[in-house]
Amino acid sequence: MTLAAWLAVAVFASAYILIATEKLNRAAVALGGAAAMVAIGATRGHAMFFSEETGIDWNVIFLLFGMMIIVGILKETGVFEFLAIWSAQRAQARPFRMMVMLILITAVASALLDNVTTVLLVAPVTLLLCDRMALPPVPFLLAEAMASNIGGTATLIGDPPNIIIASRAGLSFNDFVVNLAPIVVVLLAVFIGLAWLLWGRRLAHDPERSSAVMALTPRETITNAALLRRMSLILALVLLGFVTHAVTHIEPSVIALLGAGAAILVSRLEPDTYLEDVEWETLLFFAGLFVMVGSLVHQGVIEQLARSVTSLIDGNYHVAAQGILVGSAVLSGIVDNIPYVATMSPLVHGLVGPAAGLPPEEASLWWALALGADLGGNATAIGASANVVVCGIAKRNGHPISFWEFTKYGLIVTAVTILCTVPYVTLRYF
Repeated sequence: MTLAAWLAVAVFASAYILIATEKLNRAAVALGGAAAMVAIGATRGHAMFFSEETGIDWNVIFLLFGMMIIVGILKETGVFEFLAIWSAQRAQARPFRMMVMLILITAVASALLDNVTTVLLVAPVTLLLCDRMALPPVPFLLAEAMASNIGGTATLIGDPPNIIIASRAGLSFNDFVVNLAPIVVVLLAVFIGLAWLLWGRRLAHDPERSSAVMALTPRETITNAALLRRMSLILALVLLGFVTHAVTHIEPSVIALLGAGAAILVSRLEPDTYLEDVEWETLLFFAGLFVMVGSLVHQGVIEQLARSVTSLIDGNYHVAAQGILVGSAVLSGIVDNIPYVATMSPLVHGLVGPAAGLPPEEASLWWALALGADLGGNATAIGASANVVVCGIAKRNGHPISFWEFTKYGLIVTAVTILCTVPYVTLRYF
């Protein structure tokens, strides 16, 4: 590697250590790391702002921004309080039952929408629910972040890396459902068992608060029914736009911004009201992180790491698939899985070509990449976009999730789900 590449690795490693140790604000570290990358010549203005492979992913930034505004306006209707009470009553106000319900809702919604949008909608409900029940919200938020990454693995639109893979490999929505949904169902069942071991058995049941919640009338929490009806229509259209993205080819970020604009018009709220819920720190953190990782891509560091994973193939597709599966899980936990997949996809394409018409053993490389990157995103707090968003929401609401608190649970979940996926790849394709 060149001197610039080594310096870029040093900057990224230093920033990663600072983020992990939480000595400084993570957004400040990410932006400082981005500035350092520019200073050492690892990236430049055009590569930072305009390159799809090495720059800031504006689709992610503006998708988050638009959905944050929609969520902020929805909050003014009282609908999240309604959903919190309704969910608690359906679960008989039992803590672990509520966690299971939220896990399933998050996983299914992530498959139909995308995992970032889902956690933006589910997290406010969770915080209100836990407040009503006097429960610690962090275990619920951690479970939802990880469930969103598992559920999003099942479909083309569920997790951003899948969209990249589908575009490069020529895969359809149905291809993802047929190949990945079966193992995702199994992984969800396994994850619910892990959730009991990691968090559920320590959740205390308060009979008095349970009785009080069961006696509530959810409809009474709706404070603006007219706005809720208008917002429900806008949200339905936004979600329809997400689902039909593969047909319309309208970027999710554009759909979210159009929805946010329509919501602002129909709500007639003051800007301070809905902008208050925008996670500015999270957006800045993403921008800095994209620049740092993009610099590694620009300098060929991630490509070299990816090539090291595939160098052991030598015509043995079984070894290749398992190597890509495990290697992708490890690397996606270290860097965000979106730029990792953007770098790895051309290499897989060079090895086996488009997925259409490939023998199962060769096509397995594409599915191993998707499974490894999506599930590996659970390993750390910065492994997947949904994780960063959840941590940002938690911090904003007074329940900060440290890098190591996320990681100590995320590593267990990632290790177990990948171990379950290894025999699936073998049995399904070989």
